[in-house]
Amino acid sequence: MKLFRIILTLIAIALIIYNATKLNFNALLDGESMYAVITILAAICAVMILQILRISKRIEKLHKTRK
Repeated sequence: MKLFRIILTLIAIALIIYNATKLNFNALLDGESMYAVITILAAICAVMILQILRISKRIEKLHKTRK
């Protein structure tokens, strides 16, 4: 499970970097740039969800060791 989370995080970060190169800052919500913005936002959400999962697993582990 840990390896799966790491791989998904790396893929999401790679998507952010790739789509950042596709941005046209003069017309951010036109054409291909709009799709890049949407993909960047989706990848950021995925990274945040994966980090929340990581933190919850850490809390679960601490909770089990204290019992």
